[in-house]
Amino acid sequence: MTMLIILLAIAVISACAQAAPGKGDYVVLLHGMGRTPRSMRKLETRLARAGCQVLNLAYPSTRTPIETLATQHLGQALASQCRRPDRKIHFITHSLGGIVLAYYLKNHALPNLGRVVMLCPPSQGSEVADRWRNNVIYRFLTGPAGQQLGTAPSSIPNSLGAVNFELGIIAGDRSLNPWTSHIIPGADDGKVAVARARAAGMKDFLVVHKTHTFIMRDREVIDQALYFINNGFFKKTVKHQPKIHADAKPADALGQVRIKA
Repeated sequence: MTMLIILLAIAVISACAQAAPGKGDYVVLLHGMGRTPRSMRKLETRLARAGCQVLNLAYPSTRTPIETLATQHLGQALASQCRRPDRKIHFITHSLGGIVLAYYLKNHALPNLGRVVMLCPPSQGSEVADRWRNNVIYRFLTGPAGQQLGTAPSSIPNSLGAVNFELGIIAGDRSLNPWTSHIIPGADDGKVAVARARAAGMKDFLVVHKTHTFIMRDREVIDQALYFINNGFFKKTVKHQPKIHADAKPADALGQVRIKA
């Protein structure tokens, strides 16, 4: 285990570190719905120690539509804080943050784009949004973006199409919320079905036994995210394949769960 941690640390440093801490590639962190940059703090700390320039972005996830979050909040932050064209811009996102980023990249060119890791993204929407979209409490807690995350073909996630950048997705299959899991078919993390986390065009896909709420703080997940940024694929053994619901879209051929014998 100690040797594995050392090897992962070396891999991250080789991707990000340059002359001094903070002088490496940019890594932008986008938190999930109703969260704050504090939820991504462990990732921020790891990346900063590796020499990356980290932008842990705060944005009003429950007050603004996805289009505005992407164009104004993310777009303006990139323009003002990631100004060195000679440095790659990598992204690690959680939940809604992945959809915000995907929308931005669908509509804006980013010449120095690096690699992207999304944690539990509702890439094909969520049945939770379908079921509760007219619920007063849900509308209050999730705002305009919560109305845009359904599974209909016209929803924002399903209207984006295949990604054209290097994307690795980590999905969770552990739920602490039986009230939401009973309406989600197949394996899920309490908010998003494993099958619906997949995105067409992704390069790799990994399932871990973690929950939606805390996946971004897990050491194994952080190690995997940093490994993908460096290598373009995930590393560790996965012990099981996720259950795929019959109604879900087929996975991209390149995005298979990696199984080591």
